[in-house]
Amino acid sequence: MQTSEWAKIKAQTGWLPLFRAWYSRGDSLEADTFRMSAWEPHSTQPAAAALVLQRTLSGGGFSARLRIIYVPKGPLLDWENIPLRRKVLADLKTLANRQGAIFIKIDPDVVMGKGVPNSFEDQLSPVGQSVLADLQEQGWHLSDEQVQFRNTVLIDLRATEDELLARMKQKTRYNIRLAERKGVTIRAGNQDDLHLLYQMYAETSIRDGFVIRPAEYYYKTWKTFIQAGSAEALIAEVNGEGVAAVIVFTFAGKSWYVYGMSRESHREKMPNYLLQWQAMLRAQNRGCALYDLWGAPDEFIETDSLWRVYRFKEGLGGKVVRHIGAWDFPTRPLIYRLYTKILPNILEFMRQKGKVSTRKNVGI
Repeated sequence: MQTSEWAKIKAQTGWLPLFRAWYSRGDSLEADTFRMSAWEPHSTQPAAAALVLQRTLSGGGFSARLRIIYVPKGPLLDWENIPLRRKVLADLKTLANRQGAIFIKIDPDVVMGKGVPNSFEDQLSPVGQSVLADLQEQGWHLSDEQVQFRNTVLIDLRATEDELLARMKQKTRYNIRLAERKGVTIRAGNQDDLHLLYQMYAETSIRDGFVIRPAEYYYKTWKTFIQAGSAEALIAEVNGEGVAAVIVFTFAGKSWYVYGMSRESHREKMPNYLLQWQAMLRAQNRGCALYDLWGAPDEFIETDSLWRVYRFKEGLGGKVVRHIGAWDFPTRPLIYRLYTKILPNILEFMRQKGKVSTRKNVGI
C-alpha cells in the first residue's frame, strides 16, 4: 500500500497521490513532496518515505473545500530512530495543515506486541511503546476508523518444508493431504481469470457477510499488480472447475495473503488448505522471509467476527503480531469531531448499498 502501483489505483478512485521523501543532507533531514509524474531518481537513498493520499470530499459549497489525508500502511522509516520519526511525524502534520485537511491518518506497520494478549507468548515491543508515547505527546489520537487490520498472523518462511509442516496443527496437515487425495489441483491464474476470481469473491462476501467494492475496482487492482509482477493468483480446481482462489502480493521480501475466495461446491475437499500451503511454498521460492496472513481479531475472543478465520490461520503455524493501528491528527478539530460522528452512518449506508449491488452482480 506504499507502492506506486497502489497510488495509480487510488488515483482512479478519487484520491490524489502525493509522494513524500526525507533525505539526510549534512546534519539535517529535508523533505521533498512531489506527484507521481514529477518524480525523478535521487542521488541518495531516502531516510524515510510515504505515499500520501489526499481526497476532497464530494459536494458543493463549503464541503467542496474539505480534504482528508491518509498514509496507508505508512510512513516507512526506521521507527527505532527517535529523531527521524519525530521529524517525519511533525512534517506530516505540517503537510496536512498546508493542504487544508480536516485531519491526517497514518497507519504504520509498527509492532506493539507479539502473541495473543495475556498468553504465555504475549510480548510487548519497547519500540512500539515508545512510538505510542510520541504520538500521544504530539497530539495524535487512536482512530475510530481502523481502515486496515490492526493485528495479523505471520508465518516465518525461513525453514524447510518439513519444519513448516511441523509447525502446523495436526488437523491442518491432515486437510492438506486430504485435498491432494481428493484430486484438488492448484494452478497460477492470469488476466483471463479475473471474472472468475471476482465471481468467487462476490459469492464469498455474500456467504460470509462482508461488503466488497464493484467488480471494476478489483479488476484494476489485480491486473495492475499482476502486470507489475507483484501479485499472483492461485486457483484451486476440481476436475477443471475453479472452486477456490487466493491472491498473494509480494514486496520487499515479504508476501501478503490479501484476497481469499471460495465456492460452496467441493468445500469438503478442503481446497483452501492446499491453496495456502502452495502459496507459502511459492512465496518461499521467490525469496520471501515472511508470509502475512493479513488480519486477526482486535479482541481474541470467540465472539469477534474474525475468530473463525483466525483459528484457520493459526492452524497454518502462524504467530500473532499486534500493531499500533491507525492514528489521526485533527488539523481542524471542530470539523473533525463532526466528521467522525457522521462517518459511521455514511459507512453503514454504503455497506447496505454494497451488499445489494453485489447480490445483483452474482444473480442472487
